[in-house]
Amino acid sequence: MAKKLNIERIISNQGFGTRKQCRIMILNEEITVNGTMCDDPDATFDLENLHYTVKGEPWDYREKSYLMLHKPSNYECSHKTQHHPTIYSLLPHPLVVRDVQCIGRLDEDTTGLILISDDGQFIHRMSSPKHKVPKVYEVTCKHPVSDEQIAHVLKGVQLIDENAPIAALACTRISDNVIHMTLAEGKYHQVKRMVAAISNRVEGLKRIQIGELKLPDDLAVGKWCWLTADDMKKLSPK
Repeated sequence: MAKKLNIERIISNQGFGTRKQCRIMILNEEITVNGTMCDDPDATFDLENLHYTVKGEPWDYREKSYLMLHKPSNYECSHKTQHHPTIYSLLPHPLVVRDVQCIGRLDEDTTGLILISDDGQFIHRMSSPKHKVPKVYEVTCKHPVSDEQIAHVLKGVQLIDENAPIAALACTRISDNVIHMTLAEGKYHQVKRMVAAISNRVEGLKRIQIGELKLPDDLAVGKWCWLTADDMKKLSPK
């Protein structure tokens, strides 16, 4: 049997305010459910395939939030920033109220694909080192990258404070100065440190893939979208 809740609780749980604030919006005829205006805070609805609007803005009911963001440069992956705006300022306020968290932070000057969710189990699975979720980075280097440097990255480089050499899962030259590097770890400044270890320097860094999920070409910088069922399959362990 499908779960039912009253609309006041539904709207509040989805991040649109306290129960009292949501009740007022409903009484003020600011909510529609499945295309029909609802002015009864106690009216109950099936949560499955529930569509609603809040002050004219359309939403679908989602028990948990799963989304991707094309992170711009000069944004911090933190709710409490120090020097730059937070990536959470790029999201609708109701999602921020739901306490969504980014999964694996990107440096402020790194761009590209970042996953965001309020599902603790999903966050743990995608970020835990034991699951070794591969991530692909587009790396623009200061100097042309040689075959020997690529071979070194694939064999493993020794980083300061690491007990053993760390190797990339894959490393492909895209142009003289651009490589795609695939890593299974998420260590501090890992790509930059690995490139420095082969006597080069990162001039630009963009994450373009997590698992089998690629950053969509049509997702503009600074924009976000919901993960689809197909997207979630691409993030599931094999």
